[in-house]
Amino acid sequence: MRIALATEPGRPERPNEDWASTAVPASGLGGVLVVLDGVTPPRDDDGCVHSVPWFTARLGGSLVELSASRRELTLTEVLAASIRRTADAHRSSCDLSHVRTPQATVVLARWDARRVEHLVLSDSALLLEAPDGTVRPVLDDRLDRLPPGTLASEAVTDARARNKEGGFFTAAADPGVASRAVTGETPLAEVRSLTALTDGASRWTETFGAGDWADLPGLVREEGPQGLIDRVRELERADTDRVFLRRGKRHDDATAVLVEL
Repeated sequence: MRIALATEPGRPERPNEDWASTAVPASGLGGVLVVLDGVTPPRDDDGCVHSVPWFTARLGGSLVELSASRRELTLTEVLAASIRRTADAHRSSCDLSHVRTPQATVVLARWDARRVEHLVLSDSALLLEAPDGTVRPVLDDRLDRLPPGTLASEAVTDARARNKEGGFFTAAADPGVASRAVTGETPLAEVRSLTALTDGASRWTETFGAGDWADLPGLVREEGPQGLIDRVRELERADTDRVFLRRGKRHDDATAVLVEL
């Protein structure tokens, strides 16, 4: 088994809001992969005294612990319990009902000698590569299916779509969103590698179209996760007229993890 990981903040003066970890072996066999992309808070109050990195570290740590040690729990149950545990850690000091209370996208994978389980919530990505090189992306595409204008501004998005029916869901303070995640399992014999990406790294495909999903595992295998991030940064710097980056940050936090089984 080979594991490679790289993460880089979008701006060096700001903390990285992504979080990633692996655990091998988990429960004495197999392993676990967790990647979170923390949602940058608004400039005004978000009802919480804690930072997004505080939140992702708490949530990520719980996800690793429970998915690695509690095989009897499904990944949906692991996510729900981790959200609840994290919320309990700051419920007394923060307004967890605020629409922008700290939150994150989630990629969670767990494997043993028989199968690979997966869970994806919001717009981070997990790529399952088969022994023959075929790549199956596991995506939560709710953001892509929003009605026109829903993402026109943060205020509109928060009012119409964020953690709302008919919108999209992130891991915040409500354990119930775990049931909204994209989940499944694949026989271990049908998976050669796992590649997990926050949307800052998946820009190579989703924003710039430099290659498709099928190209990414090979690229990360050959150049490493940092090589992919370096390529994304080059594309971002070259997009001086914002042809591709029409909205959002010029440089986003970027994380890529490769697990070769």
